[in-house]
Amino acid sequence: MSEETSGRTERAGESGQIRAGLTGVPETALWNLYNRAAEARRSGRRVLSDPRAVELVERIDYPFERFGGSPMAQWHALRVRCLDDEVRRFLAERPGGTVVALGEGLETQFWRVDDGRVRWLTVDLPESVELRDALLPDDPPRRRTLACSALDLRWMDEVADADPADVMVTAQGLLMYLPPEQVKQLIANCAECFPGGRFLFDALPRAIVARSKAAGPDASSDGASGTGPSGAGYRAPRWEWGMDTGEYRKVATASPRIAEVRSLPLPRGRGLYAIAPLSHRIPGLRAMRMSIISVRFGAADYRNDLA
Repeated sequence: MSEETSGRTERAGESGQIRAGLTGVPETALWNLYNRAAEARRSGRRVLSDPRAVELVERIDYPFERFGGSPMAQWHALRVRCLDDEVRRFLAERPGGTVVALGEGLETQFWRVDDGRVRWLTVDLPESVELRDALLPDDPPRRRTLACSALDLRWMDEVADADPADVMVTAQGLLMYLPPEQVKQLIANCAECFPGGRFLFDALPRAIVARSKAAGPDASSDGASGTGPSGAGYRAPRWEWGMDTGEYRKVATASPRIAEVRSLPLPRGRGLYAIAPLSHRIPGLRAMRMSIISVRFGAADYRNDLA
């Protein structure tokens, strides 16, 4: 019999594995982890190095076969590497900066981009934080975790001592699960709180989100987007918000404090994925591609004329 640590996270018998009892949106963290580990395990050329993800998959007691294999592992890894590269650029410009990772789940980005100085705050729901703490305990003061919703703005108090321009907020694999008005309000709140700071997120195309809504609850299954798990015995939660690749400039309408919005190209992959850097320009493929958007907030007295 396992030694119970809570109703959701348990240590599984003699194996020493941690049982993951996540459901709903938090469970998608396991699919993200599974794909990163699948790419990181590859022999030869790989597009993402993530040994900690490989270690976590081995330590977690969970039927990963529910995800139906890993045909999208490289596409997913290219998306993750694009996000990593943008965080690295931020840290190169703002050494010792602070990253607030909203809805981070079981991401291991800290270890991939750590420059030895970054301060990192993970913000996620209590059930996700419970599992994360069992696997990746905090290491203050540089790496801390707060159990709350990304929409519960008390997480902003946790970085109140940082220079606002030294703060990057990330929302990887999160915003598509929020209603449009909450997405806009979250970006606006960050722009208000962190003048000169950054916001980094990914977004699914509108057509894919529309199909998810039409299929009903727990029916997101379009693997081409790079974020929607679908396999034997598993259905992802329904997506609520999306944005097409050509719409990224509209993000500036969320707040008059937004000074710059950039759509980031994916890095080059192997085989057919060698065209990834041009995927936003190719009809058909463009309609299935995730957007990865980097937002820069203006100084406290900045105002654009779009919001």
